[in-house]
Amino acid sequence: MRRHFTLEYWVDEGWYIGRLKEVPGVFSQGESLEELKENIREAYHLMVEEEIPPQITAQIKEINVEV
Repeated sequence: MRRHFTLEYWVDEGWYIGRLKEVPGVFSQGESLEELKENIREAYHLMVEEEIPPQITAQIKEINVEV
């Protein structure tokens, strides 16, 4: 399955640094934009591979945040 995300990136001291806007915590960097894209894909896969251990039951609760 293919999913589409928004890569937000900037250049800092010659490095391309970026994050996936829709997936908090997925950041990476690269010496070129192409390398950043490869690295951010790998970071995403590493994050989604981490699963909650079977003996833990995750809870979900909606909350309101005033902005």
